[in-house]
Amino acid sequence: MKAKEYTQEEVQEVVALLKEGKVVAFPTDTVYGLSVIYGNYEALDQLKKIKHRDENKPIPIMVGSLQEVEEIAEVNPSTRKLISAFSPGAITYVLKKKACVDDYFSNGKNTIAVRIPDDPFIQRVIAYCKSPLLVTSANLSNHPAAMNAEEVQGYFQNQIAAVVLGDVKGTIASTIVDLSTEHYSILREGPIREEEIVAVLNSKEEK
Repeated sequence: MKAKEYTQEEVQEVVALLKEGKVVAFPTDTVYGLSVIYGNYEALDQLKKIKHRDENKPIPIMVGSLQEVEEIAEVNPSTRKLISAFSPGAITYVLKKKACVDDYFSNGKNTIAVRIPDDPFIQRVIAYCKSPLLVTSANLSNHPAAMNAEEVQGYFQNQIAAVVLGDVKGTIASTIVDLSTEHYSILREGPIREEEIVAVLNSKEEK
């Protein structure tokens, strides 16, 4: 049996499922994502279980704005510069988390991965949920990310509550840059290349 499918116009139905603690798949500005609402322990456990996610790899958090990043993470000048240049967009920032973030959602780490997606549907979902989302690529760990609803159904079927129909806007997962220490590091290069990041950081330093 397949997961129920929704259109992007049915945003309130999707939001209701997330608020109930359900796992929902939707297209993003990179690849298809699997999501649960932030703050629900059982939903996070279910997401990790169906994805076979390594416990050492926390699920990234999607938020709607810089202000929402600042509510859950420490934002230094370098981070602010990169967010101004590349977000919303296909870049994830690893930052020191604030005390308000329960260790359960960071797997006990003092850092979290945060992204502002460049996708109107996801932005609406976040706004209606009045909460960040925990979002990871829609695939089993160590398998290719799903690029369409059919591939999501092939991976998960009725293990998830819903699949939102639509087209992804990319072909690879987001770039991940670690800004939690004095020196940045690229943990995964995606659509935004390291040389672009370096150019922005260097332009700040020259001022």
